Amino acid sequence: MFKFIAIILVSSFLQTGDWYTGKNGIAIEGFDLVSYFEGKPEIGSKEYSTIYEGATFWFSSQNHLTSFQSNPDKYLPEYGGYCAFAIADYAEKVKIDPKTFKVTDGRLFLFYNFNLTNTLTPWIKNETALIKKADKNWQAKFEKE
Repeated sequence: MFKFIAIILVSSFLQTGDWYTGKNGIAIEGFDLVSYFEGKPEIGSKEYSTIYEGATFWFSSQNHLTSFQSNPDKYLPEYGGYCAFAIADYAEKVKIDPKTFKVTDGRLFLFYNFNLTNTLTPWIKNETALIKKADKNWQAKFEKE
């Protein structure tokens, strides 16, 4: 528990606007948002990039970029791309491993998965309640930023 709280404090600076960027400054560490909905996250390319809500997003192909541009809300991750479990349980923005994800009812959720802690595991055990709690925490604490 202490380890996870320390991670929260360290990772809270990794943001541009409301989007998790990680070390490279690209939203969701440059992963292609459309690829998550195809079941396999892929790293995008600067060649297929766009700026949306003040953040740069990369895509792996022109088709994926076009899909995103035609309907960004369909592909955007929940909670600014921060760890869904941390938003639910701690109401804190925590970094994610872009390869640790779940798509539920058309919504993309991303998770912390480092140092033998994978927050997708407890999320799956109580997903419905955690989604409600995360939605409430995000709206109350972060939507007004």
